[in-house]
Amino acid sequence: MRIATAGRTATVWYDPVRMRVMIDYRPALRRPTGVGAFVHQLVTALAGLECDGTAPLDPLELTVFSASWKDRLEHAEPPVSAAVRTIDRRIPVRLLNLAWHRAGWPPVEAIVGRQFDVVHSPHPLLVPSRSAAQVITIHDLDFLDNPDRTTGEVRRDYPALVRRHAARAAHVVVPSRHTATEVERRLHVPPEAISVCPNGAPDWPARDAPPAVGHVLFVGTLEPRKNIAGLLDAYARLVTRAPGVPDLVLAGGGGADDWLERTARPPLAGRVRRTGYLDTPALRALFAGARVLVLPSLDEGFGLPALEAMTVGVPVVASNRGALPEVVGDAGVLVDPTDTTAIADALERVLTDDALAAGCTARGLRRARAFNWQASARSLRRAYRTAIEGRTQRAGTPA
Repeated sequence: MRIATAGRTATVWYDPVRMRVMIDYRPALRRPTGVGAFVHQLVTALAGLECDGTAPLDPLELTVFSASWKDRLEHAEPPVSAAVRTIDRRIPVRLLNLAWHRAGWPPVEAIVGRQFDVVHSPHPLLVPSRSAAQVITIHDLDFLDNPDRTTGEVRRDYPALVRRHAARAAHVVVPSRHTATEVERRLHVPPEAISVCPNGAPDWPARDAPPAVGHVLFVGTLEPRKNIAGLLDAYARLVTRAPGVPDLVLAGGGGADDWLERTARPPLAGRVRRTGYLDTPALRALFAGARVLVLPSLDEGFGLPALEAMTVGVPVVASNRGALPEVVGDAGVLVDPTDTTAIADALERVLTDDALAAGCTARGLRRARAFNWQASARSLRRAYRTAIEGRTQRAGTPA
């Protein structure tokens, strides 16, 4: 049975049982980290979700959408589940984003030739649609206050358009309560229109024991928001007063030339190693060999590396800003990211105090078990249903 609700400007058709959902999968096409990993894992969890608690779920028709001039969806790593429909169009990413963000055109139905009940953007700006409920994901709002930390379309479009797009969205998905609070306070989105879908812990086994030597590990894109300059200042302080501390490993893409030049000069020369982007097995191995993870970000909407470290059993030194306190809890040492002495002191404590490190490890392992993709996928399905119902009610209300 299908129900039609007609308004003056739109007609919404939806199945009260089956949901037809399209997710923009483009961030997961190439070397997925951050947003890309979030999208891929939620798609995988949604595709495998069969019940909500003990009750069976209504059927879900899930489609992932991709448009790129050179990156093909079939080559995405890891691959999209066979249970998920795929749509892949050869359209330049920048051209499509410019049209979607600035003109709200063309509607996705015109590109794919299908109708949907929900279209979900993994970013703060809408995917245009003729009649589907439009859902957006807001990972953080750092770009509002610090556009200089961003580049490309994020700098050009996000600060200027996010308020308008958030107001038009049928629902907003966020990865943390911290981001939910910020979206409600700064974008004036009502709390009932926001759903928290946290990252899940990876299916990595905990290591048997910490390494005898190991390394200090940072994982993330080497960008200003991650406070790489502050981390290098703190590590320089640490190696100056304690030359025997483990080397620092920076795992992630990006990085400015001035940071690289610093690592070639004393006291950092020979003590800092960059790996670039790593695939999942290599990243898991790097965590297994770490004595401590340091994540001194100036803002985080979630902070997945902290959760990955806790899953493996690595103690965490993290910033006391953004969502990191929410993720780490009592399983690590939280510091002011602008205080390089505090970062250095915290690292030294974890590296020299075996009891502190062991306590962080035990609490981290317990805490990591509270984060799972299946729970996030169930929350996302409920968000989709809420979005559909709200979209239908608005369409049926005379203007």
